[in-house]
Amino acid sequence: MYDPTVARLTYRAVLGRRRAAILFVLPGLLLLIAAAVRGFNGADDQVAADVLGGFAIATMVPLIGVIAGTGSIGPEIDDGSIVYLLAKPVKRPTIIFTKLIVAIAVTMAFSAVPTFIAGFILNGNGQQIAVAFTVAALVASIAYSALFLLLGTVSRHAVVVGLVYALVWETLFGSLVPGARTLSVQQWSLSLAEKIGGEGLIGSDVGLPTAVALLAGVTVAATWYAGQKLRVLKLAGEE
Repeated sequence: MYDPTVARLTYRAVLGRRRAAILFVLPGLLLLIAAAVRGFNGADDQVAADVLGGFAIATMVPLIGVIAGTGSIGPEIDDGSIVYLLAKPVKRPTIIFTKLIVAIAVTMAFSAVPTFIAGFILNGNGQQIAVAFTVAALVASIAYSALFLLLGTVSRHAVVVGLVYALVWETLFGSLVPGARTLSVQQWSLSLAEKIGGEGLIGSDVGLPTAVALLAGVTVAATWYAGQKLRVLKLAGEE
């Protein structure tokens, strides 16, 4: 289910110069904000939770997910080079699964690691804040990678649609509109963080069992459907 050659090509595409620059900017901004907040406000558990929840989980993780998820397959479909990959004796599910693994690895590296460091800068992991939000970033990275990989498979405007989803639905509606929170990867991941962090510091509108089921269901369904769309794309190329 994992092909090293496909993985190497995917890493090269995702970590190209333009994407890599953006991938480094967002974590750098988080660490800068964390250092500034700690310097001006001192160690405060609630402030740490607000910063990590408001920027790291609500903004940084989904944006990095867009870059890694769509970048793992979108450019190949746009320039037609996916046809050469499909001509190789590699099973379509293997291609999708390999690209998903790469997208997850990149998203985790550029979101969960800086979230953990920022948590220690903000309050030294008091009330398990750094660990809680790191876990949230890790699980959100999996779901976002699957969703945006699917988006890159079905749409030539995947980056634009992904940015709209990340900035409008997750950041705006997912934070402000009660009904939308139930269908938000952000809220699902925060449900796990809520169980780890200090009582009353982290909140989620979704119960833990429901959140785990939705995270797993969305990841599996998006990965499966991406495989199906890639199979159709192969047939269209042959015609």
